[in-house]
Amino acid sequence: MVDLTEEWATQVAEAELSSTLPRRWAHTQGVAKRAVKVGQVLGEDAGLLVAAATLHDVGYAPRLAVTGFHPLDGARFLRDEHGADERLVRLVANHSFALLEAEERGLREELASEFPLLEERLLVDALVYCDMTTTPDGGRTTAEERVAEILGRYGDDSVVGRFIRRAAPEIFSSTKRIEALLAA
Repeated sequence: MVDLTEEWATQVAEAELSSTLPRRWAHTQGVAKRAVKVGQVLGEDAGLLVAAATLHDVGYAPRLAVTGFHPLDGARFLRDEHGADERLVRLVANHSFALLEAEERGLREELASEFPLLEERLLVDALVYCDMTTTPDGGRTTAEERVAEILGRYGDDSVVGRFIRRAAPEIFSSTKRIEALLAA
């Protein structure tokens, strides 16, 4: 049985991404697929993880790109247009150490005050793992390969390049914690 939140998340993400950003949609589908598997060790938060994984990049949709920072744009869209669950919105806003990228963009205070970090380490780690072990085309990869791919795509001196280099140790730690949990 599909959780209605998961079903709703898929409908929203597909509507916003599939036709305008098909590669981003493929990545999103891959991240969501990983979340289904990881969700098996999360218990009651499994559906929330899948919904967050499905919506984590919705802010890339051209019509939603107000600030140009997709975690903030996506979270605002989910909150303002859909009245989405607060935990879901905060996960989308802060996915994959977005606060570090917000700092690079001069948006740290805005993101942190509007969408405070969740204090739920396992859930946050799980979303990082799903995002950072999925290629842009939705396939599987390692966190190390994903960070290298992002650096190659954006360049070392870009905002994203500076962010991903700063976030890499945290990304690797998060993915290792989830891999250990999955192996147990």
